[in-house]
Amino acid sequence: MSIQIPRGTQDLLPGTTEIWQYIEKTARDLCSRYQYKEIRTPIFEHTELFLRGVGDTTDIVQKEMYTFKDRGDRDLTLRPEGTAAVVRSYIENKMFGLPNQPVKLYYIGPMFRYERPQAGRFRQFVQFGIEALGSKDPAIDAEVLALAMGLYKELGLKKLKLVINSLGDKESRTAHRNALVDHFKPRIGEFCSDCQNRLEKNPLRILDCKKDRDHELMKTAPSILEYLNEESRTYFEKVQKYLTDIGIEFVVDPTLVRGLDYYNHTAFEIMSEAEGFGAITTLCGGGRYNGLAEEIGGPETPGIGFALSIERLIAALQAENVELPIEQGIDCYLVSLGDAAKDYSVKLAYDLRNAGFTVEKDYNDRKVKAQFKSADRLEAKFVAVLGDDELANGKINVKNMASGEQVEYELTSFVAEFKKLYA
Repeated sequence: MSIQIPRGTQDLLPGTTEIWQYIEKTARDLCSRYQYKEIRTPIFEHTELFLRGVGDTTDIVQKEMYTFKDRGDRDLTLRPEGTAAVVRSYIENKMFGLPNQPVKLYYIGPMFRYERPQAGRFRQFVQFGIEALGSKDPAIDAEVLALAMGLYKELGLKKLKLVINSLGDKESRTAHRNALVDHFKPRIGEFCSDCQNRLEKNPLRILDCKKDRDHELMKTAPSILEYLNEESRTYFEKVQKYLTDIGIEFVVDPTLVRGLDYYNHTAFEIMSEAEGFGAITTLCGGGRYNGLAEEIGGPETPGIGFALSIERLIAALQAENVELPIEQGIDCYLVSLGDAAKDYSVKLAYDLRNAGFTVEKDYNDRKVKAQFKSADRLEAKFVAVLGDDELANGKINVKNMASGEQVEYELTSFVAEFKKLYA
C-alpha cells in the first residue's frame, strides 16, 4: 500500500506554485509600500500562548488545535493563527522599545487547524497577515483595511464586500455582555452545548455560532452599537470617515463578531460576492485587539491586524475567472546534435544562466525533432542549435520561435550577442 498525503493537506505542484509565488510577491510589494516588514515566527508555540491569546472559549482552542507533548513533557501547539505568535515575539524581543512606532509587521506561512476539509479549507493552510502594534489612532485601522482591500484589487478581484463593526472598548463590551446574558439566559436550553457553556464565559461568542444562527433570539439579540460609549462611538465614526475619504466602500453590520476573544473596537470581514463562490464567502477577517499584549505578559500595547487564506483567495480568483499575468516560457532552449556538441552544451547552458537567462537543454539523448517539441512545450523564445559540425567551425544557429528568423553567430561571442536580443 502506497503512502498518501494526510487528509486536509495538499501538494502544490509546478504550474500551481507560480500562482502562489505571484500572489506572495504582490503581497510583499504592497507591504513594502505601506512600510510593513516581514516577521517569521516558529510553526509551533507553547500551548498556553493560544489559550491566553486566542481564548479558551473559541472553537479554535476547544476543537481545532493540533496539540502535543514533546520529550520534555511540554505542551506545544502547531500555530492555528498568526497574531498571538507575532505579539509574543513583539513582547519577547522588546519591539515596543524601537524608535519607530507603531511597529508594522507582516507574515506569510502555514497554519494548522483540525476541521472538516472542504472547498477552500484545509487542515494545513497558508495565511498572509499584517499586524500594526503601538497606535490607538483610528487612521491605522483605515490603513489596515486599505491594505487588505488593495491586495485583492491589485490581483484583479472586483466582486468584494467589506463589512465592518465596532465591538467597543472594555466598558462598552461589559454593558453589551450583560445585555446578552439577560437576553439569552431564559431560553439558553434551546441552544447547543457550546452556546450554553459560553453564556457566562463569553456570550458574544454565541452570536458567532453556526449551529444556532437561525434561532429567533439571534435575530433580536442586543446590538453592540446600542451599548457603545461616547469614546467608542467617536472612534468608530472616525474609522468610517477615513474609509469614506479614501474611497473604500463598506457596510456596517452590528451582528459581525470575530471568532477570537482578543478583538475590540474595529472588527471587519471581506467577502466574495462572486457567483458560485460557495456558502462560506469570507475571504479575510481582522480587527483591533487592544489588551492582547497585556494578556500574554507584555506592556499595554494597542494593535490591529488581519489575516487571509491564500487558498480562499485563489478560489475567489477562479470564481471571477481572473487570470494572473504570470510570465510563461523560457529565454532559450539548447538543441544539441552529436556527442561533442552535447558535452559543450553543458557549459553553454551554464554561461547563459550566469548571464541571467532562463535556459533548458536536452538530458535524454532525444532526436532533434523531439528536442524542438520540448522547446515548444516550454514556450522557448529562442532555440539555439549546436551540432558537431557547427562546434568544429565555432558557429551556432539561433532561431526566433515567434518570427521563424534564423541567425548564425560566432560561438565565442554567442552569450554577448544573445544579450543584445534582449536589450
